Amino acid sequence: MSSEKPLPENSPENAPEHREVTELQGTPEPLEGTGRPEGTARREVTIRRAPRFIPFMALGAVLGFIAALVVAYTGPVDPTLTRESVLGFFTVAFAIPGLILGAIVVLILDRRSVRRAQRAHVRPTDDDTR
Repeated sequence: MSSEKPLPENSPENAPEHREVTELQGTPEPLEGTGRPEGTARREVTIRRAPRFIPFMALGAVLGFIAALVVAYTGPVDPTLTRESVLGFFTVAFAIPGLILGAIVVLILDRRSVRRAQRAHVRPTDDDTR
């Protein structure tokens, strides 16, 4: 007998990871003796951890903005331009490539997650609703 208490369902330790479940092609096997319709059979699915695109792209844009801040406020002063206009120019010049680099990184991570995908067999339960 263990003295450990079960964790509540909404605790961070039990938080569901972002996973993608994809049904594989094929004919499902019928469940015998369950009284369920034949369409609710056991299925083979692919489970993988998929990265979220928006945080990576936002991080790239924020890093581009930080680089624009450094360039705009540490460079030499130009009497014909304000620092804010220089910051605006460099924000566009650095944030867009940062966003694109973030998208490339997430696409590489997504490709790796496809290679590490696992297969599982699932069956519908009585509380499954469609």
